[in-house]
Amino acid sequence: MNDPRVRQFAEILVDYSTRVKKGDIALINAAGLEALPLVKELYALCLARGAKYVEYSFSVPEIDRFFYNSATKQQLDHFPQHKLDFYKTVTVYIGISAGNNSMVMANARQEAVVAYAKLTRPLIDQRVKHTRWCVTRYPTHASAQEARMSLDEYEDYLFSACCIDWKAESKKQEKLKKLIDRTKKVRILAPDTDLRFSIDGLPGIKCDGRLNMPDGEVFSAPVKTSVQGHISYNCPSMYQGREYNGVRFEFVDGKIVKATAEAGMSKSLNKILDTDEGARYIGEFAIGVNPGIRQPMRNILFDEKIFGSIHFTPGQAYDECDNGNRSAVHWDLVRILADGEILFDDVSIQKNGRFVHKELLELNPSEK
Repeated sequence: MNDPRVRQFAEILVDYSTRVKKGDIALINAAGLEALPLVKELYALCLARGAKYVEYSFSVPEIDRFFYNSATKQQLDHFPQHKLDFYKTVTVYIGISAGNNSMVMANARQEAVVAYAKLTRPLIDQRVKHTRWCVTRYPTHASAQEARMSLDEYEDYLFSACCIDWKAESKKQEKLKKLIDRTKKVRILAPDTDLRFSIDGLPGIKCDGRLNMPDGEVFSAPVKTSVQGHISYNCPSMYQGREYNGVRFEFVDGKIVKATAEAGMSKSLNKILDTDEGARYIGEFAIGVNPGIRQPMRNILFDEKIFGSIHFTPGQAYDECDNGNRSAVHWDLVRILADGEILFDDVSIQKNGRFVHKELLELNPSEK
């Protein structure tokens, strides 16, 4: 793609998101060969900003699938220590997803995928906890097709969601963060959804373009055993190469006690939730606030930021807002609330997808 917006996008990732500086060791990791134009821009900018070493790598999902379907137990049990040793030297990590087939893992051995995710969790923990990291997407025909768009439309959508004034967005998010900080009880109401939980003592965390691109959410976490009620998610979700629709959870004392999905996917859904004990508890509650993302894209990096949505995430909690839940799973499932309401301490803050609390009105995008 010979598009000047690619350079602008790279500048945001290098200068704002990861703040590359002299002496850094940077790793640019692209899943899919189509990300090459962005990788080239990132590589050049990292060197120009003074990074003393920049490594780039490309992975090919079709080869990963072959590994999951062919690897022996010994091969699945082998931890790539050399990768962890290198990760311990890395100060900046930029990950790019540019796959040409979102369903490439649909028929991969799921038990192998889950086992290898558990084994290699220390790699993710290392880069999340010890680098200035950011993950993003690069537009491809496949991702455009998933979003039900032409490639040109998808490019416009991606760049409009990413190439914005993140410093200004951060200031807007600060008001929602402060409101979360002083809130004790949350209730989510919508058709076939009635959730009640506590966030008392758990902070609001702004997601303002530092770690994900596109970004645009403010998250917290429920007190682990406080979640009661049920939720029906209304946004399609891709997980481990499979699409899930109509996911519905019922909670008792924080635990998912019943989980169903449409199109015969309930068994697969419950298998994921049985990965470990923490997979049936919630590790994150977040409110999407990106003004440029208004519809599902079948890509969680976008969909979790949809303005007027929440995601309520089974699995691992984040260190920044740690409710104690531990899991190899962290699955952001999205409920768009165009027909719903969010209440903090019995006061409505958002209704029908727009903020109604006086302190939050400036977060609302202009109505078109």
